[in-house]
Amino acid sequence: MKISEALSEIKLIHYQAGSPVVCKTIADELQLISGAQIEEVESLNSLPSAEGSFRIYPSALDIEGDIGSDAREGEQYIFFQLGNGGTGQLAASRSNLLFGFASHLLNRLAGEEIDSVQGGKVFRVTFSWQRSTYDFFLNQEGRIQRGMNKESYIRQLAEFGFTHVEVNGLAFPMSLETGPKGETYPMFYTYCPALDQFVFSKLNKGLYPNYYLSANLSNLKENARLAIKYGLTPGLLCFEPRSVPEEFFARYPMLRGARVDHPFRSFKPRYNMTIVHPKVKEHYAEMITKLLEEIPQLGFISIWTNDSGAGFEHTKSLYVGRNGGAYLIREWKDDAEIAKVAGENALDFFNVLGSAARGMNPEFRVITRLESFYGEHEIVWSGMGEHLDVETSSLVASGWEMPYTHPRYPDSRSINAGTVYQNRFDDSEKIQMDFLEKRSSRAHFYFAAGPNSMFAPLLGIPYPTLTYERLKLLRENGVRYLAQHCGTFPPELVPFNVNHEIMSAYQYDPEMNIEKEIKRLAVKWASEQFFDALVKAWRLAEDAMLAFPNISPLYSTFGFVWYRLWVRPFVPNLDAVSSEERAYYEDFMCTTPHNPNNVDLSRDVLFQLTTPEKSVKDVERIDENLWAPLDGAIEALGEVRDEAVEMLGSQNIIEDQYVRLRALKCWFVTHRDVAAWIAGVHGYMEAKDDSEKAKHKEMLKGMISAEIENSENLIKLLDSDIEFMASTDTGETPLMYGSNLKELLLKRIRLMRKHIDDEPFIDPDYIFNKSGKVIE
Repeated sequence: MKISEALSEIKLIHYQAGSPVVCKTIADELQLISGAQIEEVESLNSLPSAEGSFRIYPSALDIEGDIGSDAREGEQYIFFQLGNGGTGQLAASRSNLLFGFASHLLNRLAGEEIDSVQGGKVFRVTFSWQRSTYDFFLNQEGRIQRGMNKESYIRQLAEFGFTHVEVNGLAFPMSLETGPKGETYPMFYTYCPALDQFVFSKLNKGLYPNYYLSANLSNLKENARLAIKYGLTPGLLCFEPRSVPEEFFARYPMLRGARVDHPFRSFKPRYNMTIVHPKVKEHYAEMITKLLEEIPQLGFISIWTNDSGAGFEHTKSLYVGRNGGAYLIREWKDDAEIAKVAGENALDFFNVLGSAARGMNPEFRVITRLESFYGEHEIVWSGMGEHLDVETSSLVASGWEMPYTHPRYPDSRSINAGTVYQNRFDDSEKIQMDFLEKRSSRAHFYFAAGPNSMFAPLLGIPYPTLTYERLKLLRENGVRYLAQHCGTFPPELVPFNVNHEIMSAYQYDPEMNIEKEIKRLAVKWASEQFFDALVKAWRLAEDAMLAFPNISPLYSTFGFVWYRLWVRPFVPNLDAVSSEERAYYEDFMCTTPHNPNNVDLSRDVLFQLTTPEKSVKDVERIDENLWAPLDGAIEALGEVRDEAVEMLGSQNIIEDQYVRLRALKCWFVTHRDVAAWIAGVHGYMEAKDDSEKAKHKEMLKGMISAEIENSENLIKLLDSDIEFMASTDTGETPLMYGSNLKELLLKRIRLMRKHIDDEPFIDPDYIFNKSGKVIE
């Protein structure tokens, strides 16, 4: 008998009163299969045995008797038993594993023989935590994505084996933060909202409108309700300590803390509260307590800092340098003394939040990143302990410097942390992991196979084998806690999410054969007739991805949208385009009027994103290594498109992947042309004779022609029924493309044709020339 047949014979489904809501959710799922009656009982163990009775336990500890030696101490596991006639039981070491395994059972194990589970079987999970962090679609800038359904999204997180999910997103498209004309800083408050965007304390009551707090809290509670329904542990991701409106300091001038804004991106200083002061500590303790009173199941808070209006007093990484309120340290102390008190102050803040939260939920954990504490690293590191964890791409990194190189180009460190491009794991990482483990702390390593962490703003780019290899690397090196950067994709937009399907399978079977699993999915989605073409396309696409040298990690993530790479014209002199003609994209660029990125694609504020020398090499590497495998992948799918429509219907995986890989090609072309622009314009300006100038100018004309054709190809893709990129229908924002993309692409094409013969030029004094002008 198959497992699916035995499940269909269940007659009664029992779960215990007071169980987590997910037990009822799973009972409802099983009822759809069997038509069984559902009963809530006071005690499962007191029930008489009966054929066809299936029990869902809130915890494996509640099952009477020994469930087997396979359930090793400290490991997370699921216990499942099923016999003929539908008699059986399901339990887990933690309830946030239940729904994921139930989905695994129905989607992957249902066709297996019942023999292996008749006596009960323990399934040890690969990763104890799989937490979405910076969940792009649920809480961050992607929450205004058109076609987004929160319940189906959260359900899918649980189906894929996620165990934890952040739930604090704003109910509004933007925060209430405002600023002077021309600055971009308000944009940076729309994600990772701070605690004071949901609740108030006695200290800051009335600072934000009640309707605003109420709407945000309602949204947070609804996200948490859905998370709890599917067994996920809800939590928070906040930029803290974040700035507060200047009105607060009119009330309490002596509670002013650190200046935390980025002076190049902001036109007015932003300050947070001085967290040294007892009243401010009470303020934070009161806010976190209020949130747990509303949602007692909240299990964690992840603290990001030193960005987007947040930072700790006197830390070295504050954009304006070490600064803060009057209470922490005398200003003439040396750097080591300041670093010591600044680090201890941060640890005290974490303890304030954690202690208050654990008064409501004893298992509550505080998680932080260490990059911003490069000036206080040893102090903060030595203070890690029980209930205080680290979220990271590398425990041996210094600040934001990645200690790993590109998998194909070892001379380049241009990789995106946590993605499949981070394909090594240094042995020294384990030493640091052991240090944390001995202190009852944990290292949550970044893993990313989803939106915005690579290939932004594209959706559903497939790389199943690379996903498997990254997961396998982490597991084999002892990693058990994953911080899944940016979450997953809405199922309505990405119905064939092969990367996270692989992740889900690996969660319950780390010894799985990856080739067999890929074939199983390909046959399921494409049938026996087309799976070969699909698998071939995936393999070739992965070869192309590894050939991509990554022009800049900023551009391959959120910067692609911020700096409007698909709609700004790539012309030899960006400043030669009139301000009226530039307005269609500059009005929505996440940039200030004096940011050199406006005229030089190699720079952003005072950062050098890449160099002309690297850009020359990047163009060569892309042209030599990337196009052949990517074109081969697209061709493999194109050859069977028409047949697939006839056999599988218009909404089939062949068409879906064909569109997504063509969109990926458009994305790669634009990155190649960014590098060509940098190499060509800088090369022209540095040329020593006319023949060298002519060579660079001809190169730029070729680049512009290619980018015009690329824009035309992208317009054609926008006419397809496949949602291949993140976009919003609530109105374009600096962080999201809108439904007017096609219109903007046409303007781009017109400007590139108009200016193709312009003299290449970058104003070397652009910052100063622009900053001395009136903002109109």
